[in-house]
Amino acid sequence: MGIGLDDILASHRTRRPVVMGILNVTPDSFSDGGRFLEAAQALEQAQKMAAEGADVIDIGAESTRPGSARISADEQCRRLAEILPPVCRLGVAVSIDTTWAAVARWALDAGAAIINDISAGREDAGMLPLAAERGCPLVLMHMQGQPQTMQQAPQYGDVVAEVRQFLADRLTAAEAAGVERRRCIVDPGLGFGKTQEHNLALLAATSALCGLGVPVLIGASRKRFIGAITGVTEPAGRLAGSLAVACATYLAGASLFRVHDVAPTRQALEVLYQLEMRNTKITKTTKDTK
Repeated sequence: MGIGLDDILASHRTRRPVVMGILNVTPDSFSDGGRFLEAAQALEQAQKMAAEGADVIDIGAESTRPGSARISADEQCRRLAEILPPVCRLGVAVSIDTTWAAVARWALDAGAAIINDISAGREDAGMLPLAAERGCPLVLMHMQGQPQTMQQAPQYGDVVAEVRQFLADRLTAAEAAGVERRRCIVDPGLGFGKTQEHNLALLAATSALCGLGVPVLIGASRKRFIGAITGVTEPAGRLAGSLAVACATYLAGASLFRVHDVAPTRQALEVLYQLEMRNTKITKTTKDTK
């Protein structure tokens, strides 16, 4: 059984790492497109991720890889219809990865518990009010441009300052719409309108993003910038690089990790967590004895 939503939302304080397993029910996602279109295959994958220690299963019915075309709300719901409800019965929190309020509402009615919006509530004016109405956790992600064109020529003056300010502004917008700040999670949007250097700068500045006071989600799994660093062209071969990013950003304060490879990520982060808890206990004991 997965941990509760309150535990997920408190992860930046408790330091308990939260692993979010990716389930793409799309024909064209960059790493696993087409593998889980059928309900039986998707449910089997969800069961596997739950058994491997996923705290959240993130289901998306629209690919947002660079160059991807948009998918209507009706088509997203059609793709999800036979998959999302049974996944929600596995006992692990389910997040719906969509920018459309109609899809999010349908998914919440079907048992999903979290909204993961790559547009941070900008694409559909109904998304923030929906999150407020339902009182559900809401992931707000930074993206420059749209998936179809975002990687053509991304530019920033200061990528860390601009992304941090954007996320701060979206937290303010969410609060203005009635979403409690404590129910928000932020995501710097690695690969969403960023060059390799932009991605690395954001990763190096994870602690600055954590200064926003809400949980930070890192979605680096198998992404192209890891391949650019390592020379590994096949996304499935980028596990080691993905683990390096997860571990480095966890140590810098991030607490949620959206990944394709649940078991190795859970194992790596659990070791770091236990070491951090031990170090915290030792530090506290040392202070108490002075």
